[in-house]
Amino acid sequence: MEASSGKTTRHRLNRGGDRRANSALYTIVLTRLGRDQRTRDYAIKRTAEDKSTKETIRCLKRYVARQIFPLITAALSPATTPIPTT
Repeated sequence: MEASSGKTTRHRLNRGGDRRANSALYTIVLTRLGRDQRTRDYAIKRTAEDKSTKETIRCLKRYVARQIFPLITAALSPATTPIPTT
């Protein structure tokens, strides 16, 4: 699905989604931008590539999601305990 406006050409993968999860990702990114030097360096690099602040935050949200998703799925998966034999 195209999500372009003006001079920007972008594609949106899915219009649906979890608003609370998106809000949490946004909060994480803003916190990292304020506290983490690596994240600030990344934002400076993206700005040098003529990316807007919104596009930089979008990229950072994807990066954070890729980091967090395996942790969440591991925490939500049922524990594997051996069945005792008698």
